[in-house]
Amino acid sequence: MIWLVAAVLVVALLWIGRGVRSWKKTPEKPAVADLGVTSPLNQPGGDAAPIEAYEVYSALYETPAGEPLAFGADSMTDIPQVNGSCLQPRTAREREMADAFEAANRQSHRWENRFSIAEGYRILSHDEALHAQSCIVDGGQGRVKRCEDYKQLRHVRYLGVPGFDHAHERALVSVVKECGGDCGSGGIFEVEKVNGHWRRTDASEFTRECNWMY
Repeated sequence: MIWLVAAVLVVALLWIGRGVRSWKKTPEKPAVADLGVTSPLNQPGGDAAPIEAYEVYSALYETPAGEPLAFGADSMTDIPQVNGSCLQPRTAREREMADAFEAANRQSHRWENRFSIAEGYRILSHDEALHAQSCIVDGGQGRVKRCEDYKQLRHVRYLGVPGFDHAHERALVSVVKECGGDCGSGGIFEVEKVNGHWRRTDASEFTRECNWMY
């Protein structure tokens, strides 16, 4: 009889201890919201890209790229979800640019032949861009037809619409370089206007995590 009472006490103590541990358990952190659902980018319906955007990208491509330049006619960007967002603004100006960049790219906008790039460039429609990437993947093997126009091409570049600060002296821009299939790279970076000329700023924590390859 004594051993039965002792067994009941042991079971009761184990049950109480389990309850205490459950009660003390740290609540799980809430899941990071999927930005693709809460704030999707590149949605159809946008109008022409803003004129000021051409000035920014024209300046960034003053230095030859080492390959023919081909831009997708539709703007496109991504904001990788590193710690919720790869953009880590720390100042009011950086927060302003981050918000402006996201707002500017909620819809996809149309690029036209308004860039001023000495080495020249092409604007490719959606279908042309897809075909060009197929030709890049083919690599001259002849599996894809009508690749003569793209035989020197190594990437199709997709540009994001800049997100400016209120003074339009700094901005966030992005370039995604695609070479077909799972081949490509991209990044978001900050630029500034110095003496009337746009240039890329030094790297900072603001955009340090906004570079990727796939």
